[in-house]
Amino acid sequence: MSIQTILLTLVALLLFSYFLGRKRSLRSVKKGRGGDKLHSRPAYYGYMVALWAGIPAVIVLLLWTMFQSQIVTSLTVAGLPETMQAESQGGHGLVINEIMNLADSGMVAEKSDPTLKAAAEHYLRLRGISHQAIAVLALVAAVIGMLLGLRMVRPDTRARNVVERAIVWTMLGCAAIAILTTVGIVLSVLFESLRFFHAVPITDFLFGLTWSPQTALRADQVGSSGAFGAVPLFAGTMLISAIALAVAVPLGLMSAIYLSDYASPMMRAITKPVLEVLAGIPTVVYGFFAALTVAPFIRQAGEALGLDVASESALAAGLVMGIMLIPFISSLSDDALSAVPRAMRDGSLGLGATRSETIRKVLIPAALPGIVGGILLAASRAIGETMIVVMAAGLSANLTINPLEAVTTVTVQIVTLLTGDQEFDSPKTLAAFALGLGLFVITLLLNIVALKVIRRYREQYE
Repeated sequence: MSIQTILLTLVALLLFSYFLGRKRSLRSVKKGRGGDKLHSRPAYYGYMVALWAGIPAVIVLLLWTMFQSQIVTSLTVAGLPETMQAESQGGHGLVINEIMNLADSGMVAEKSDPTLKAAAEHYLRLRGISHQAIAVLALVAAVIGMLLGLRMVRPDTRARNVVERAIVWTMLGCAAIAILTTVGIVLSVLFESLRFFHAVPITDFLFGLTWSPQTALRADQVGSSGAFGAVPLFAGTMLISAIALAVAVPLGLMSAIYLSDYASPMMRAITKPVLEVLAGIPTVVYGFFAALTVAPFIRQAGEALGLDVASESALAAGLVMGIMLIPFISSLSDDALSAVPRAMRDGSLGLGATRSETIRKVLIPAALPGIVGGILLAASRAIGETMIVVMAAGLSANLTINPLEAVTTVTVQIVTLLTGDQEFDSPKTLAAFALGLGLFVITLLLNIVALKVIRRYREQYE
């Protein structure tokens, strides 16, 4: 029985448990004869029985998902000849992968090696037994839980409290998963970065001016002396992000002011959805637009003015990235401006201020937390963008502030370092984690600054 069939069967059993528990709760009271009344609504008793049936089955399925592969693999290995069991761990892994690939391909009968053929058949047989066993165990656990839940259906049972407590624990679990995932990501990046800093001094990484992460694989190999100075990467990231924000912030903020205070309802209903379409365009499309249209236009314009413009430049990537970021700033700023109380607008206009003075001196300061949040979101998106930079700015790690030259960013180099078959014990690959840690610190600092601005103005205007 496949996992999809098991899940569908459990869903059907949970629905049956719900209706059975609800019906049993109605039978447990004497209607119209002055008998006991239910503590909770009948639906809560149905939910309670369904929870009793579903939780044990889910636990069984989770445990099976965690340990099924290891158990089946161990039993398969135990059935191999002793010579194959005595192989090294690396060769042992290759044998297991070959057996699993042979079993999944459905061509076991065509295999000429009798040992691998027998092992693949044994693996398929064990996996089939495992699926049948988990189906039986999950259904038995659900039925036992349903019977226990039905025994608890009484008029004095606080079914609503049980259900609400289960909901609270579920939400707590979801929040814990999110927090633990964040902690796991940070710790994994941190530990791998520490391994990198054992091989490369942190001062060379933070203050080095040359980025060339080509390490020698052999002692006699030439032309592969690694240089891990990350300054050109962070400088390129800041340069492209600054160009993008220089385009997106004024355009996004001005469009938000127009939509919230100047546009008619019909114009707003048309313009805002059209503007937000920009947020749904894939970044690879922006990259094509930057590489095929914007970059050649900038190069031709620069040549007409006598400037030396690279075929891939930071200016082309920054301009297109700024266009991509306009909806983030515009939408959030528009929502923040529209949320300002109408009394503040009317009070300013009633005191004789013009509409532009009201916007500059009342609305923007009051909506500044939302505006800063939109700008922060746009800055984080600009720092983490990859496709536009790859296609429009290039891969050259140049240390320059000239927007007409080719540069690269941290995210592009992370993708480059982790692409293909790599060994995760060399400084070249571990450098990607150090770059990720640097981006994390930069984003954290941006968040701290934004929170300080938001707290200051929120206390003043709320």
